[in-house]
Amino acid sequence: MTTILLVEDDERISEPLLRVLGTEGFEAVHASSGVEGLEQVTARRPDLMLLDLTLPDIDGLDVCRKVREERPELPIIMLTARAEEMDVIVGLGAGADDYVPKPFRLAELVARIKARLRVAEAANQMPREIIGGPLRVNTESRRAYLDGAELELTSKEFDLLALLMSKPDATFTREQIMSTVWDENYWGSTRTLDTHVSTLRRKIGDDSDPPTLIVTVRGVGFRFEG
Repeated sequence: MTTILLVEDDERISEPLLRVLGTEGFEAVHASSGVEGLEQVTARRPDLMLLDLTLPDIDGLDVCRKVREERPELPIIMLTARAEEMDVIVGLGAGADDYVPKPFRLAELVARIKARLRVAEAANQMPREIIGGPLRVNTESRRAYLDGAELELTSKEFDLLALLMSKPDATFTREQIMSTVWDENYWGSTRTLDTHVSTLRRKIGDDSDPPTLIVTVRGVGFRFEG
């Protein structure tokens, strides 16, 4: 059974959410503090973590960073009332895979959970190590290297790079990338993808004109030429 760890101190949110998770067939584990959440990550080895940003003892961002050290592959969805753009950027930079502002609809959150689990399953089917040109990606530790030096990538940037490198010279459509790295129900603009590709190119030193590693296939999508 798939185990979901909910780290949330507000009973008005945790109680109905735990009931819904149980109804959906998940084993739901609850922690009401950051310290307890970290303990449950080790003890229960959950398949996904729902993490409140504002906790009574440890900031959710710090919890996220600590979890990433122990379980780099664990999908993390942050729950928070802070929906400002900077908070989103900081949250995802700390290692979260997704970000759901409060108040949220339970059905939407469950859909996000299932989507992240599908992404994690797809990642588990990739080779443990992928090498392309000067880049090396370890999908198990979720670490990427350029000429031996480790890159600082967000969770989405890593997933994007690993996907493109998994099939060198194959073109991935924008829809395929959005479905795999985000999810098929993603409601935002695909400009998000362009922004991530641009940032990723800069981080891997592929900012020449035109790029030579992550190549744009106009009207279709992107491919990795390693």
